[in-house]
Amino acid sequence: MTKHLTRGAEPVTWLEDRAVAVITGAAVGDALGGATEGWTPEQIEERHGGRVTGIVGPWYPNWRDARPIAPYHKGDGHVTDDTLMTCALVEVYAKRRAHLDAYAMAEDVVPLMIGEPRWVPELESTALLLQRVFLAEKWIVARLHYGHVDPREAGVGNVVNCGAAMYVAPVGIANAGDPRGAYAEAIDLTGAHQSSYGREAAGVFAAMVAAAVAPGAGLDDVVAAALDVAHDGTAAAIRAVVDALEGWSTAPRTDDDERALARLVRETVAPFDSVGPHYREMSLDARRPSRTKSIEELPAALGLLLGHRGDFRGAVLAAVNYGRDADSIAVMAGAICAGLGGSAVVPAEWLDAISEASRMDIRATGRLMASAAADILQADRDKALSRLSALDALAEVPA
Repeated sequence: MTKHLTRGAEPVTWLEDRAVAVITGAAVGDALGGATEGWTPEQIEERHGGRVTGIVGPWYPNWRDARPIAPYHKGDGHVTDDTLMTCALVEVYAKRRAHLDAYAMAEDVVPLMIGEPRWVPELESTALLLQRVFLAEKWIVARLHYGHVDPREAGVGNVVNCGAAMYVAPVGIANAGDPRGAYAEAIDLTGAHQSSYGREAAGVFAAMVAAAVAPGAGLDDVVAAALDVAHDGTAAAIRAVVDALEGWSTAPRTDDDERALARLVRETVAPFDSVGPHYREMSLDARRPSRTKSIEELPAALGLLLGHRGDFRGAVLAAVNYGRDADSIAVMAGAICAGLGGSAVVPAEWLDAISEASRMDIRATGRLMASAAADILQADRDKALSRLSALDALAEVPA
């Protein structure tokens, strides 16, 4: 039986509610975290006169000139490339109405990046997505469009970072209730972009989202899905975070509690993080392939949402105040918490302000993903029934 919620007098399926929740929850985390990305918790508190509790302005008032390498208007409710890439992936799902692979990256994502101008909030102008993304994402275009590399291998040699993981939440929605399916699809799709633990993180995050959006799911299901599919340093980092937060039954009540949680998470994740203690002055081994390392963002997000027992507002703000790659950490925490709690847990005052500031109908993007996922899941069901009939027939054929 299809479960329905309500949107006024209009019925809303469980899938639509959860798809809107994940997409909007990730975008809210992205917009809030963009303003604090790259800084330490201490610097964030000094800059903002205490912990950030909502949408804040850019770090530098003269943001156009302060950092020539990144002249972006972060803050003020502007989403970053995390959300822009997520929206592009949703558009590809809506076009194909099918599961995606590395060839979809080459055939559909790349043309969106280089051929369809759109409003880029951080640039305050209409531009190509290629003109906003980081070098590790420009790699997709260089390798696939100009290098004509086999899409399944194009990610090899790229900077190993969270660039693929930051936008794969839609893969989890397309595989709702099937974490292993989400992992396999994300690993295939992002082979065109990332390798090593960067690609692994994308697969694990997609699996966690798939687990979160299943009816009746809880934090334990998300953790179980992550541990079931993860390998190497990513698995070790996740296990370390889960062990460190074991028995943590009460969300932080004070600022000091929040700071203690952030320190615990950072200390637990640090041995697996190749970037090193100084985010803007990376270690010599930063972002290189490894069997023992993990991106920081995914286990950090898991630790913060475990510390806040899945509470959306608490986990997202914890990620925002964590600093370092705050926007991507908040994207992951926000997507998972919203997947568990539904669209009602995403604060409307934040979402409305971010949608207006970013000139985006983020809820509509979530509904678009729900529509595509409904077709994909129906096809999966039909295929599963057909396969079951074939297996029954094989079992009945005499030797």
